[in-house]
Amino acid sequence: MATSLIIGCGDTGVRVAARAVAAGEEVVGVVRSVASAARVRAVGARALTLDLDGDLSALPACDRLFYFAPPPREGETDTRMATALAALPSLPEYVVYISTSGVYGDCGGAWATETQPLRPGTARARRRVDAERQVRALRGDAIVLRAPGIYGPDRLPVDRLRAGEPILDDAAGGWSNRVHIDDLAEYAWQAGRTRWAHGVYNACDGQPTRLGIFYDTLADMLGLERPARIGWDEAETRFSAMRLSFLRESRRLSNARLVADSGIEPHFTDFRDGLAASLRAQSAD
Repeated sequence: MATSLIIGCGDTGVRVAARAVAAGEEVVGVVRSVASAARVRAVGARALTLDLDGDLSALPACDRLFYFAPPPREGETDTRMATALAALPSLPEYVVYISTSGVYGDCGGAWATETQPLRPGTARARRRVDAERQVRALRGDAIVLRAPGIYGPDRLPVDRLRAGEPILDDAAGGWSNRVHIDDLAEYAWQAGRTRWAHGVYNACDGQPTRLGIFYDTLADMLGLERPARIGWDEAETRFSAMRLSFLRESRRLSNARLVADSGIEPHFTDFRDGLAASLRAQSAD
């Protein structure tokens, strides 16, 4: 029986865990909280509660390693990943890491490809670049999935819309890229059990849009007012530093390489279908 180890078994990790359990594997999800542990056990996996900044000697050997935990909030390197990889009892056969499209930095609205030089514009993104290098050093055939904004059930800006918060005007902002969480989980699971031709992939729906279209569509579905638009001057007084850092970067992501190598089209190629499915799932909960 193969063993899947999921470090950082949150929303995406639980979905991967459910797939591995359904495939008859032993699954261990590493979490930090009691609530997260309960979610892992609910899909039939074993929960291992650990502090990634502490002692990780309890990490088990595994055939498939899925690393989904975020880096520390400070520094230029992912020290958590370094500690975790060093603690593994043996080398996994498959390694999958979910990174971020932020490693490309600002592309001025141009298409960002997996082969272009990385120009991370923030310390947060530089920590992700370091993490990518670490997993590729562990295994040369490790798979890195560069994800943009992840959306899905309970991962929508519903509260912002209900509060009447404005958004940056599209004329002042850049492009928006996204991936539905179920599609991301499916890609991660498949990457952890098959060999693909390349090591790095943009994990997105391949349909970049302006941010306003996403918010307006969601508002219409909820029967709410569409958000007002503001310019940069006002945005800098209302938005957090982190939110502004995302808005300052503009790029468009294609998933052509991922679809070609995996042979899997994302289920939610149109974000409107993804939004509708997410809202239905939230209503069912």
